[in-house]
Amino acid sequence: MRSQYLGKASRPLSLIFLLHIFFLLFLSYGSSAASADATRTTIIGVVIDEDSRVGKDQKTAIKIAAENLSSTNHKLIFHFRNISSGNPLQAATSADQLIKAEKVQVLIVSLAWQEAAIVADVGNRAQVAVVSLAASDNSPTLTHLRWPFLIKMDSNSSREMESVAAIVHSYDWKKVVVIYEDDAYGDPGTLAVLSQALNDMGSEIEHRLVLPPYSSLSDPRGFIGDEVVKLLSKKSRVYIVLILTKRIGLMGRDSVWIVTDSITSVLDSGDPSFVTSMEGAIGTRAYYSEETSSFMDFKAQFREFMKSDYPEEDHLVPGVDALRAYDSVKAISQAVTRLGSDEKTNSETLLKEILSSDFRGLSGDVKFRDGSLLDSSYLKIINIVGKSYKELGFWTSEHGFLKNDSRVDNSTPSMKKLDSVVNWPGDLTRDPKGWTMPSDAKRLRIGVPGATGFQKFLKVETVEDNVEYSGFCIDVFYEVRNILEKSYPMPYDFIPFHGSYDELVMNLTELGNETFDAVVGDITILANRSKYVEFTQPFAESGLSMMVQYKHEPSKAWLFLKPFSPQMWLATFTILFYTMFIVWCFERKSNPEFKGPFKDQLSMALWFTFSTMFFAHREKVYSNFTKMVVVVWLFVVLVLTSSYTASLSSMLTVERLEPRVKDIDTIKKTNATVGCDGDSFVKDYLRKVLGLEHIKTIGNQTDYPYEFDGGNIAASFLELPYQKVFMEEYCNQYTTVGPTYRFGGLGFAFQKGSPIARDASEAILTISENGVLKSLERKWFPSSKNCSASTNMDSLTIESFWGIYLISGVTSTVCLIIFIAKVIVLRLNQGHNQRNQVSRDNPAEGGSWRKAIALVKYIHNNNSRISPVRRTPSFYRGEEMGSSRWELVSPSEALDHGIEQPEIRVPEQSSRPPEIQIPIPNLDSIVNHEN
Repeated sequence: MRSQYLGKASRPLSLIFLLHIFFLLFLSYGSSAASADATRTTIIGVVIDEDSRVGKDQKTAIKIAAENLSSTNHKLIFHFRNISSGNPLQAATSADQLIKAEKVQVLIVSLAWQEAAIVADVGNRAQVAVVSLAASDNSPTLTHLRWPFLIKMDSNSSREMESVAAIVHSYDWKKVVVIYEDDAYGDPGTLAVLSQALNDMGSEIEHRLVLPPYSSLSDPRGFIGDEVVKLLSKKSRVYIVLILTKRIGLMGRDSVWIVTDSITSVLDSGDPSFVTSMEGAIGTRAYYSEETSSFMDFKAQFREFMKSDYPEEDHLVPGVDALRAYDSVKAISQAVTRLGSDEKTNSETLLKEILSSDFRGLSGDVKFRDGSLLDSSYLKIINIVGKSYKELGFWTSEHGFLKNDSRVDNSTPSMKKLDSVVNWPGDLTRDPKGWTMPSDAKRLRIGVPGATGFQKFLKVETVEDNVEYSGFCIDVFYEVRNILEKSYPMPYDFIPFHGSYDELVMNLTELGNETFDAVVGDITILANRSKYVEFTQPFAESGLSMMVQYKHEPSKAWLFLKPFSPQMWLATFTILFYTMFIVWCFERKSNPEFKGPFKDQLSMALWFTFSTMFFAHREKVYSNFTKMVVVVWLFVVLVLTSSYTASLSSMLTVERLEPRVKDIDTIKKTNATVGCDGDSFVKDYLRKVLGLEHIKTIGNQTDYPYEFDGGNIAASFLELPYQKVFMEEYCNQYTTVGPTYRFGGLGFAFQKGSPIARDASEAILTISENGVLKSLERKWFPSSKNCSASTNMDSLTIESFWGIYLISGVTSTVCLIIFIAKVIVLRLNQGHNQRNQVSRDNPAEGGSWRKAIALVKYIHNNNSRISPVRRTPSFYRGEEMGSSRWELVSPSEALDHGIEQPEIRVPEQSSRPPEIQIPIPNLDSIVNHEN
């Protein structure tokens, strides 16, 4: 029974054990399934050149990212393929193997752009996202259209090109040479952006050196050497390098290298010898903060990994390439995390999620547009010194240059130019000119006009097989050179040129094979010439005016009329006759000199007035009104005679000269011939602008008088500087007429973009301000003592004398009005007295109106007979006491002199007072007589 019991009891135990086993298996399976569902794996393929320093840095950064970003929920698995740079076919094969064999979801390419473009083609066909860490000069929009599955971890180069143009403008370099690499996968987008940015700043690209892919050259050193020789033939010494290449060998004095991020990004991890070969270059690179905790942690990890994996490397500082490699892995990891366990996730979805990234990475803000990393807000400006570099400042498109601060914000003060101290190539202590500067080995070739019409400006003569140069222009150049040599040496050679001025100027351009580096002489600054050459500031004014001969007067018979203009003569005679009339009115009744017939009275008045002009009058005047008028008239006469005498004396002393030709219209109407110097632009101006047809070229200053005297030319057109020189010598024979047609002045010419032209302009301004230029003008163009200030005496006009005429006329008129008023009052009083007397004697006879009329007629007809008798002067002197001579004085004069009326008659030899005899006319007889 016991055995039976034991057998029955073992069955439940076996069942419980089996259930326990099944339960454990179930738990184990569920846990494994849940773990599989919670952990997500991302397979990433990396094509890299691990033999290069950049490749080592980027692989280290990727390994650090894999360690930092992997978690229990998301595991990053990397498959590396190591290939050598410059082998696009191997890169394509490696990418294809990773996609097919390893089933990678994303490819990271750490190679040059040529290999990255090949891998991008492979990714497009397989629809696998490709992240390129290579720098390129391609337009983001065009790149995204061509490779839609490509993600570029380098930023758009437009802002970088703007910063390069800003550096060029900061030092006022006008021409640059651009060095870049051409490949089948490139486009001219970046170069176009750079060219436009330079044009906006007033600079231009003089030459473009296009290098083929370095790997395609069988003899890279020989090829680059040949290209360097070509570059040395160019004037510009500013080189903008857009690609990473071997040393070209142009780091000489006065040369400038500006490198972009493609080169500066490898400075932290590059070959020290390569960095040393770039000493003195200025570069731009993306700005990132080195003070954040994340960067400091990454930097510590980077050192540990580098020491462990690459103990042979000495420089253990991560560069921007390593930072971007880390950020690219972070962007992929965050994109996968955001997608989660969505079963619909595919390559295209993953691509879109990566491109939607927006975070602050180690290299800066990580945002994408058109498949490329957005431009960095700030760019760092650096200067390569020794085996390292120093920061010069920062640049932003909004603020321009910023001060050299480690932290950049909106409050940072901006600068218009980069004014930090730069270590230039060749240990140059000043800012380089960016131009081929003269040296003892390459002296400045200066073209000089071989023959000039006016040798005071420039004279070239051969003395004992030596060519000597002198003149005003040469002395100005010597003063300019002395100032320029305080900054840099300026060895030069003068080279005479026998040809037109236009041909001489064009020899500065490529059309003239750049025969000369500069032209010194009396070169007129013209708009058309300025298109091809660089002019200095003018050191002399320039313009074109017409010069003609004087016309000498053959006879001076009528010269006495010249002092006064016709209007002046008319006004003078008018006021003369008016004064004569006024004198006659005042003196005809009271002055015995004015008695007699009307004709004699006018003759006397005219004679008296005219004789006062010479202060030769002897006649007395009795009226106070006459005296007042004569006083004013004598003042007028004094002014007129003095002015007339002075003007006539000047005309007799100075020969009166008039131009033979009045203006240019006379030349056109007569179709006369005009002369000009040999400068071709003067002929063109006379023909095209002024419309003259007959033009004769005159080669020398001394030929002008012969041409004028021979009648070959009626006028000549000279530029102002030449005209002044000519007129100083022939001032009494020639004069200028018409307007002056202005030009830009006289200056020196240099090749287009030459910085020496700018320095020479500053030197010309200096000698203008300190008086040196004025002293040179006095030295070469002294004033002639034989030339008077003015040889053309103008007639006096009424504008200068109308005031005294007005005073004389007003005075005479006012006196006349007062005189007439007094006479009228006197006549009215006399008539009233006469009428009262008549009415008392004959109150009943005749009408009052008839009697009044008769009285007026009587007074008028017999006025001269009702006169007082005045004693002669001899009476009062006691002479001829018994004489019967008396002077008749008119009633008006009697009134003026206070003589009472009726008149007193003094009988001869009587001591008694004279009796008053008043003749009283019989009004009845008068009336009857009138009837």
